[in-house]
Amino acid sequence: MRISVFGLGYVGCVSAACFCDLGHEVWGIDVDPGKVDFIRKGQSPIVEEGLGDLIAKYSRAGTLHGTTSVAEAIANTEVSLICVGTPSLESGALNIEYVQRVAMEIGAAMKECGHRHMVIVRSTMLPGTTRREVLPRLEAASGMKEGKDFFLAYNPEFLREGSAIKDFYEPPKTVVGGFRRETAEQAAAIYAKLTAPLFLAGIEEAEMVKYADNVFHAVKIVFGNEIGAVAKPLGVDSHRVMEIFCADTKLNLSPYYLKPGFAFGGSCLPKDVRALSSRARELNIKTPMLFSLMEANREHVQRAVKMIQSFGKKKIGLLGLAFKAGTDDLRESPMVELVEILLGKGYQIKIYDKNVSLARLVGANRKFIETVLPHLAELLCPTTDEILNHAEVIIVANPDRDFPPVLQKAKPDQIIFDLVHIFPEPPRKENYHGFCW
Repeated sequence: MRISVFGLGYVGCVSAACFCDLGHEVWGIDVDPGKVDFIRKGQSPIVEEGLGDLIAKYSRAGTLHGTTSVAEAIANTEVSLICVGTPSLESGALNIEYVQRVAMEIGAAMKECGHRHMVIVRSTMLPGTTRREVLPRLEAASGMKEGKDFFLAYNPEFLREGSAIKDFYEPPKTVVGGFRRETAEQAAAIYAKLTAPLFLAGIEEAEMVKYADNVFHAVKIVFGNEIGAVAKPLGVDSHRVMEIFCADTKLNLSPYYLKPGFAFGGSCLPKDVRALSSRARELNIKTPMLFSLMEANREHVQRAVKMIQSFGKKKIGLLGLAFKAGTDDLRESPMVELVEILLGKGYQIKIYDKNVSLARLVGANRKFIETVLPHLAELLCPTTDEILNHAEVIIVANPDRDFPPVLQKAKPDQIIFDLVHIFPEPPRKENYHGFCW
């Protein structure tokens, strides 16, 4: 294909050179004539291992061009990649003025070029930005309609400085978002020679993936550093600890615990988070992430309370009370905390959990529930039918396999509030509300 790459910074230069290496013909465009001159001379404007050789090779071959003319680039290509920077403003918000400007320039050039064009945004932007800022500018400047006269997609990059070329050819994944699946498929064709897993998504999903990735990388770095900060004064080898930690790919480095849902609870996580936080304070070590975990967990419960309040109904039926399915452990269950808050606000609550029976609760489990929910016996129901007969709002609090058939019996005027994403494909019904989806 013939591809325009707008922005000859880090992402743009690497993308331009590597696309040439995949057999495409590429025009590199930048407002800085100095960067364009580097490309024309077969030199790299940035320092990145192997990049200079690629640029020299394809500049000599005549398949890598440099220009400051948007019109020239659009006239000679079928696909445009927007790779301009989105730096931070003082407020922390993104500065998207370069993306906005390029979108207008591409739109104006498309108006004159006489052929259909595919525009792929590669710049990192918050969800909704492509739809809200790029699309209307392209349509206004071109006088065309997306999906009919031109196509728009979003394709986040996953390049690390210092290993960018290797990352281009061996990415962990290729993600392409479009307003329609066929548009995403068309945009993904430029990566046809790569073997990475391909994920086609909506525009906003593709935009959000990039932030999920980068923020999680930041979380991992801070987590490792805070574990090390606490381990050192205790005389513990933190690198050995994390070596063992990372060897666990069943729970630690895995999809477990990374799906949006309800708050954590049980007899282990809250207790151990508090214990390590307490020891850090005793050592006078500031560990902001560690200290924030319990507060963040409580805030998640409050988020659920606010959503329940927004329904404007008072009769609540809760499916599940233990901190997870398949157990009767109520200790520090976030569902127990949720019930306690709702009772205090005057809600009428009935609860069904086949694993929870007051007669069977013993020891610390029984002591906890007698302290927090002394009237639990009055709230428990022996059957799900009682929940269906009572509730204006049915709250799904654990993913018990028995619950989906129960929810199928819910009346259209009964609100289903799902805290655990119990359906693989959530139903598109007005009475269904997912917690974080």
